[in-house]
Amino acid sequence: MAHGAQKRAIVFIANGTEEMEAVITIDVLRRAGIQVLVLAVEISAGHVVCSRGVKLVPDAYLGDDSVKITTYDAVVIPGGTEGAATLSENPQVRSILADFYAQKKLVAAICAGSLAIKAAGIQTKVSQPLRLTSHPSVKDQLEHDFLYKDERVVVDGNLVTSRGPGTTFEFALKLVSILAGDDKRNEVATPMMLA
Repeated sequence: MAHGAQKRAIVFIANGTEEMEAVITIDVLRRAGIQVLVLAVEISAGHVVCSRGVKLVPDAYLGDDSVKITTYDAVVIPGGTEGAATLSENPQVRSILADFYAQKKLVAAICAGSLAIKAAGIQTKVSQPLRLTSHPSVKDQLEHDFLYKDERVVVDGNLVTSRGPGTTFEFALKLVSILAGDDKRNEVATPMMLA
């Protein structure tokens, strides 16, 4: 991916999203100068209640006409059992994932969020099985449709997947490398004591 113009990423959230996976990814991408839109699928109390009770206020809601999905370069699906299920079951989210993948835009998921990749049918659009990982608790739902890897971060073309809260920094920094280059990744990682 070219690293010229400012990159833009969508991070989906829903009630039950794993907050560390969402917030760390949003934070690291923003530190790298990537414009992040936090997009909720449910219009509820003005916030989303994450898996451990943390409340996140989205930037916008899916279906908001002012959000031009096609202008973004990447889409990220955090985990959390309930949140991942909601995102996986949403036809618009599935369509966005499939469209981004087909357009060679970055599609990323972590933890149970990888189930949304399967729900979007991305694995049916390729001739070779896609390499992918997830939280071990959902491995059995993925290993028959993908070339499943027990690795912390797995990259297969424009698909990036990771395992859980403890791998989120590596996941987010990989997204920075792909969207903004390795120099930007190192510039962001060093002051966070991750380099």
